[in-house]
Amino acid sequence: MSMVHEITARAPRYKKSQRKGRGESSGRGKTSGRGTKGAKARGGDVHWIPGREGGQTPTFRRLPKRGFSNDNFERRFHIVNLADLERFDNGAAIDAAALKEAGLIPDLKQPVKILGDGKLTKKLTITAGWYSKSAHEKITAAGGAAQNLKGEAFEFPKPKKKFVPREGAPKKSKKQQQSEEAPAAEGEGAKSEEKPTA
Repeated sequence: MSMVHEITARAPRYKKSQRKGRGESSGRGKTSGRGTKGAKARGGDVHWIPGREGGQTPTFRRLPKRGFSNDNFERRFHIVNLADLERFDNGAAIDAAALKEAGLIPDLKQPVKILGDGKLTKKLTITAGWYSKSAHEKITAAGGAAQNLKGEAFEFPKPKKKFVPREGAPKKSKKQQQSEEAPAAEGEGAKSEEKPTA
């Protein structure tokens, strides 16, 4: 049987709240500990913009900007692995709407990319925006079909041809031509300066 002092020992102690604005002798009179003026001295929630330095030029504006970023032009996908597709029935047709209904993607704002993590033992017809090479191989090996967003068979783009220079002597750059012409011009000037001997 627990005693009263054991029960009350775990309860928080009662602390009287500070009475603000009750005269100068209280220690929290007049401005009530808020200082003078400013956003923090007013009523309501204090709204402070992160990074604001009170009128001083913020740090992100003081730092120089360098280079170029492709972040705005990056292709973004919702990622789904083959292991996640094992939950569907054999012979099912899977698209972005079916993946969203199954909870594998959050929304339909971005196209879906299928990655090859895991094994696929079922014959599925998958419609997605892109596939990894390993995922494409496993889907076709299981007897399924990988389609693009148009419903056509997905094909990887052909590799770009590398530049092959034409046969024959390579063309010389302007710098090389100038460097070759400079010594020749100096030699001609030296010969013209020599006086003929009598």
